[in-house]
Amino acid sequence: MCGISGFYNCNLSPDNKADTLRRMLTRIKHRGPDESGIYVSNNIGLGSVRLSIIDLATGTMPLPNANNSLWIVFNGEIFNHIELREELLAKNHTFKTQSDTEVIVHLYEEYGPEFLNKLNGQFAIAIWDKTKQELFLARDRVGIRPLFYTTIGNTFVFASEIKSFLEFPEFHPKISEKTLSEYFTFWTSLSADTIFEGVSELPPGSYMTINARSKSIKTYWTLPITKPNAYEFNTVKEAAETFETIFTDAVKLRLRADVPVAAYLSGGLDSSITTAFIKKISPNNLRTFSIGFTEKDFDESSYQNIAKDYFKTQHSSVTCSPKDISDSFKAIVWHAEAPLLRTAPTPMNLLAKSVRAHNIKVVITGEGADELFGGYNIFKETKIKHFWAKDPQSKYRPLLLKKLYPYIPQISKANNNILKLFFGYKLSETSSPIYSHLLRWNNTSRINNYLSKDYKIAISNYHPISKIEDQLKDQLNGYDYLTKAQWIEINFFMSKYLLSSQGDRMGMANSIEGRYPFLDHRVIEFCMKLNPDLKLKGLNEKYLLKYMMKDRIPDAILNRSKQAYRAPIRSTFFSEEMPLYLSSMLSEENITAYGIFNLDFVNQLINKMKLNKQVSEIDNMAITAVLSTQILYDLFINKSIPKLQEHELVVLNKTIIDSSTITIN
Repeated sequence: MCGISGFYNCNLSPDNKADTLRRMLTRIKHRGPDESGIYVSNNIGLGSVRLSIIDLATGTMPLPNANNSLWIVFNGEIFNHIELREELLAKNHTFKTQSDTEVIVHLYEEYGPEFLNKLNGQFAIAIWDKTKQELFLARDRVGIRPLFYTTIGNTFVFASEIKSFLEFPEFHPKISEKTLSEYFTFWTSLSADTIFEGVSELPPGSYMTINARSKSIKTYWTLPITKPNAYEFNTVKEAAETFETIFTDAVKLRLRADVPVAAYLSGGLDSSITTAFIKKISPNNLRTFSIGFTEKDFDESSYQNIAKDYFKTQHSSVTCSPKDISDSFKAIVWHAEAPLLRTAPTPMNLLAKSVRAHNIKVVITGEGADELFGGYNIFKETKIKHFWAKDPQSKYRPLLLKKLYPYIPQISKANNNILKLFFGYKLSETSSPIYSHLLRWNNTSRINNYLSKDYKIAISNYHPISKIEDQLKDQLNGYDYLTKAQWIEINFFMSKYLLSSQGDRMGMANSIEGRYPFLDHRVIEFCMKLNPDLKLKGLNEKYLLKYMMKDRIPDAILNRSKQAYRAPIRSTFFSEEMPLYLSSMLSEENITAYGIFNLDFVNQLINKMKLNKQVSEIDNMAITAVLSTQILYDLFINKSIPKLQEHELVVLNKTIIDSSTITIN
């Protein structure tokens, strides 16, 4: 795992290119603290900071092909690199290292962009083709590893994280009003746009080519979806047998490493399944890690203890308090590089920090199972509301919704009328392609009310929910409600928020690589062909997984109700020990100076939080959104971060200043 940075069409001198690259890499050195390297040639620069996991001795980047006509920097892992190496050796390719990085550059040499379809992995790739004078960028199928780009003057600049751009001359970011409105609706952006104008993210499953004549983006993989008349594996027994084979191999591939591999064990079904499969493949002692909370409403420690005793793992746990979250939150925004509506990324950062403290670099996690097997309450909620919509006046059908949110008193204790008022939003529009998410998005979009007059004017004619509905109207026509809901959840929430703010960024902030067997593309493709009843049977989520794992994990975990992963918000920021940065970021001076939010509305929200009177989930999200956006503005727009000092710069283990040219015979 690594971080990469680079640029194309840069007119800096070779020495200035090298210095700029070194500074860009220093901003993301947390992604790869083990070694660093750069390649500079004419108008190109490539840089890498490396977290050594495969081929610790000889995998230093940038790496070339045999005749030095191709140079690569790479962030990620190619889990099937051993098999691909054998294929390339049979085609007379020669290797100087045992790294998966060198396999990629030879694959590109042999197959061109089509090689991406051969990869089983999580990656962001940059290859410079000296012969074509062309830069090639690519990203994994579901966007596990990030890759951002922008144009500064005439120079194309790319990096694993946006903060790297702060070290490129004349980079002056600006908050995008429209994208901010999207974040305050969907928790993320609708497109490749980021929160900063002019900065984009290469979409998952895509590659880009840049040369003197053009810049193009092409898609090599999209999330497959199946219409009702084409479902496969209609019986649970057949589906379980097939899934077992695919998933076993997915886990086995992700155990490949030249360093120890651990696992997260949250006490939920998904992490218990991955742990069970790891123990089956490799029965030796397994290190597992979990996080608990001092506040009981968020804590799952009892289930974590059941799981670690059952699997007999060498277990470590860290307990998170509201103060732990508040102390870390400003740093979390720095790493997330986006507005946050929840504090949930912060405990994940603390968990990764604990893993790193035990000298572990790699953890296997259960992300993706909820999205693929109907695990979230939003899927069950959609099913209930489709049922309710057939008899809108029913007194009893809305009561089913109380079963979903026992941890939210306003819902679990609500009467029929309140349930109808809250959940009955657009009950007559179940045919909408985005119906599953309409209520969530409509509620979240209320955060936009806190924007300043200028920002509201800027977005006055922009309606992001209508935009996405029009966008998906034809694309999702003819699919069942669960398939449509899954497609939206995977493409927007999972890829653009969960795997970023709670996944890659929190792990890599601590130099920890997460691996996700449920996100093996073969697993995804299998799941998207399943009959929905094998995922959500009645209101029993993950039916296939529970069928398969009976007698293989503790009954207490197998049969427990889904508990959403959450972290405290109000008690985090408005306790007796309020963090100093909160007072600063939410001060009248800074609210006015930054110009993003309405001062009166923010003050009303602050007072409500302090008094703790009828604080809603929207209130909690709103204060988190306001605070994180103010922090983001301060860090990236005001550039309040300290300037890099010479002694802080990464030490380059490899420096290639290439003035040669390729002669074509």
